[in-house]
Amino acid sequence: MIVYGRNVAKEILKNPKKIQNIILQDGFDDKNIISLIEKNNCKVSYKSKREIDRLAEGVHQGIILTIRDYQYYDLKEIINSNSSFVVILDHLEDPHNFGAIIRTCEAAGVDAIIIPKDRQVQINGTVMKTSVGTVDNMKIVQVTNLSSAIEKLQDSGFWIVGTALEDSTDYREIDYTGKIGLVIGNEGSGMSRLVKEKCDFIAKIPMYGTTNSLNASVASGIMIYEVVRNRK
Repeated sequence: MIVYGRNVAKEILKNPKKIQNIILQDGFDDKNIISLIEKNNCKVSYKSKREIDRLAEGVHQGIILTIRDYQYYDLKEIINSNSSFVVILDHLEDPHNFGAIIRTCEAAGVDAIIIPKDRQVQINGTVMKTSVGTVDNMKIVQVTNLSSAIEKLQDSGFWIVGTALEDSTDYREIDYTGKIGLVIGNEGSGMSRLVKEKCDFIAKIPMYGTTNSLNASVASGIMIYEVVRNRK
């Protein structure tokens, strides 16, 4: 996997074993990053800005890293651990939303993120950059069937809270003190019918303006920190 950008590079350099190669732009002068590279004895090559522009799909800030693909966790590891708060993503498509949600989950101390294998953006360079490298600090589980995974969580004591505007309760009126699985739906269509039917509670974030919905990562941030606030 190829990732790029100075902030994500600094985070990844904390775990140099996953780095396969580093490409720096001619004249790269970030002394902090260069010091980390030298300290970890990483393999480095230099290329012109034009060459790096062809390799990166976005703003690279003069550095590209080739790293091992992310190794997903198994759902059993999460269920058999002391996990009590997981976030379930119901077929998100935007890597920027996914990366932002990972960053929020890491900051809030969420135990794991669960995603479906199909029709869901996976861990890629854009997700890594948007998450500012926090992917390595999060347990991300990939499952074949989201509904089946939810059932297994429920069997182990989790209450599943979905998010939707229809047939729902104000998110501030739900009890989050137990083991919680928070479902965030697709950016365009929300939760799928099967996933919604599995939820124990459906929460809504009230809209007071003309907008009738929030960006998935913004809604996630509000819901995640409401769960955290209730558990303090």
